Amino acid sequence: MRLTDTDSQFDLVVIGGGVTGAGVFHEAAERGLAPLLLEANDFAWGTSSRSSKMVHGGLRYLKQGKFLLTRTAVLERERLLQTYPGLVTPLDFLMPLYGDYGPSKAAMKIGLSIYSFLAGQRQHQMTAREQTLDLFPQIRADGLVSSVGFKDAQVDDARLVLRLINDGCRRGGTALNYTRVTGIERDKKGRVAAVTAFDAATGHQIERKTKAVINATGAWAEHLHPSPVKGFHMRPLRGSHLIFPGDILPLDRVISFIHPRDLRAVFIFPWNGCNILGTTDVDHEDALDKEPVVTGEEAAYLMEGVNFILPGLDISLKACISSIAGIRPVLSKKRKKASKESREHVVWEDKGLVTVTGGKLTTFHLLALDALNAVQKYLPGPKENKPLVAKEKPDRRDDFSHISPTVRQRLYGRYGKAAADVLTHQADLTPIGTTSSLWAELSHAAAHEKIHTLSDLLLRRVRIGLFLPQGGKAWLDEVETLCTPFLAWDKSRWAAEKKGYLDLWQKFYSPPIA
Repeated sequence: MRLTDTDSQFDLVVIGGGVTGAGVFHEAAERGLAPLLLEANDFAWGTSSRSSKMVHGGLRYLKQGKFLLTRTAVLERERLLQTYPGLVTPLDFLMPLYGDYGPSKAAMKIGLSIYSFLAGQRQHQMTAREQTLDLFPQIRADGLVSSVGFKDAQVDDARLVLRLINDGCRRGGTALNYTRVTGIERDKKGRVAAVTAFDAATGHQIERKTKAVINATGAWAEHLHPSPVKGFHMRPLRGSHLIFPGDILPLDRVISFIHPRDLRAVFIFPWNGCNILGTTDVDHEDALDKEPVVTGEEAAYLMEGVNFILPGLDISLKACISSIAGIRPVLSKKRKKASKESREHVVWEDKGLVTVTGGKLTTFHLLALDALNAVQKYLPGPKENKPLVAKEKPDRRDDFSHISPTVRQRLYGRYGKAAADVLTHQADLTPIGTTSSLWAELSHAAAHEKIHTLSDLLLRRVRIGLFLPQGGKAWLDEVETLCTPFLAWDKSRWAAEKKGYLDLWQKFYSPPIA
């Protein structure tokens, strides 16, 4: 379906296909509304495919005295764990503590005790120096006092966005990628009356009537609606990550540590068979419509940190297989040190146009609720405010007893009810290379998930472009053979797609040069 195929009027138009927009769209559909979601690029193209993949309780906000924010984040983390098992997964953290730098053992003990209290259950434990070195002999031993372990969670960010959008579409919503909103039309009283949008797939510019628009474009928010608060504006901050093969350091938890240069929290963690090292927090000066890239300076900073905390690992940038950089939508009034800027969200309302921005991945559902509450008077209603969709379970009619429980949970977490379409008897449920992604996921995405370019498929739907050497170049012919029946690209189109994808990967996702 493209814009020309849709209805002429919608209850609500959501602009932006990241996690906030997807959350608004999903919640609106759950309430029985008819929402239309429009994304200028691909779903999750921006920040929501380039995050640190953490669903966390905001432990660092305790240091800033933001107990309510931490409590809220902890509750949302638990909600997501219960709602999306297999997509949102528990993850343990370990933080080494030193006598010569970083937070003290006493300070961490107090902070984590408060953290556990806010969570309603014990979330941490202290580990002696000797046990810490037994767990990770590569950790810096000089000055090591002990370590602390605590619990949080992890998610495939882009797959969360797709899950929300796909579930919303099943409940009656309409979502289109590569459709850029070019204008918001108003009536004589200044109230929202329609949006105009350009559909890149068809070349048509079309108007769709609505009385309510939610601007959920993240770092782009002020392009549609400037901040109404004097001196309070978007400050795009870049967070960069380096991705390494999992066999350089087999990890079953996050190693969180304090960078020696600026005392910021940095971490290395396992994800999809790889290890991710991140993150930075620097001002992003480039155009927002251009793919962000990890700079050599950021790569050097991250390598300095990991080699300081894990000197026994003896790792160099040459081992890096790919990189990702994302832009955080942070609003700033007094330009503080980047890492100290608030991650709280804001909502502005202007006669049917609501802008919601800021916030963090963990609390996307709260942003969605606040945005919908702000636009409620322009919506048909009243509508029932339902909770997040209940976790999906295999249909009793599906005979998937031959599938391992791990694979079933993975697929039901990522695809919900659509997992039954993936889990056919003919499906190839073997992993792609060294990743945990399955060949069946690739063909399902090609058939059902609005693929327009090869980068949509390999960087956001299945993610193997981040986990395999050279973006998965050695697997591209096999990808072509598997997906041609669903994408219907001829040989010439496939050749162009593969070249375009590899060029894009080399420019924006390849290992940086420090």
